[in-house]
Amino acid sequence: MRIDAPRAWPRTPEEATALQDELRPLVRAENPAPPRFSTAAGIDSAYAENGTVATAAVILDIATLEPVESAVAHGISTFPYVPGLLAFRELPATVAALEKLTGTPDLLVCDAQGRAHPRRFGLACHVGLLAGIPTIGVAKSVWGEYTEPGPRRGDATDVTIDGEVVGRALRTRDEVKPLFVSVGHLIDLDTACAQVLALTRGFRQPETTRRADHLCRAALRAATG
Repeated sequence: MRIDAPRAWPRTPEEATALQDELRPLVRAENPAPPRFSTAAGIDSAYAENGTVATAAVILDIATLEPVESAVAHGISTFPYVPGLLAFRELPATVAALEKLTGTPDLLVCDAQGRAHPRRFGLACHVGLLAGIPTIGVAKSVWGEYTEPGPRRGDATDVTIDGEVVGRALRTRDEVKPLFVSVGHLIDLDTACAQVLALTRGFRQPETTRRADHLCRAALRAATG
């Protein structure tokens, strides 16, 4: 899979913030025409205390949720922990894992924020711009304000920051905590939520995220002994 990665990643919080501000206007919350998705890739990372990171990318057939292809990349995270800049701890290994895929999925699903971010530019936005394909952020925690959605699968309410709708709290299972869906790139919020529900069967998390989570954790254990 081809990724338009930079030659050098930001090394300081100031450089990272400036890059987010520079790239944010490029995000498009619009569907491709027509919005047809046959495959989706989940991306997730696992960390060891020494900074070792393993990132997995897993492509699934959306209709069957069967795996099509997977790849893992390892690295050492050197970027400092700064709220709102966590993407820069994961981006190098994330890009490396995606570049190992021989096929290009129709959709990327990140275990991270997209536009539901203080600067409206979370990891899913950054990955979406680099990959140039529709990308969704699906997070377990919220950045912003929302009211609790109804108790049934598919119930949803808006997530707002400073009065702006930046995402949606989406119930993916009856009576289970919602997930927080936001646009990464090249998809609108309604379509993003519909795709998350299509990928979520029997569990709170989309199957893309579950498969990538299992793979990156196993890869990290194998790498660190």
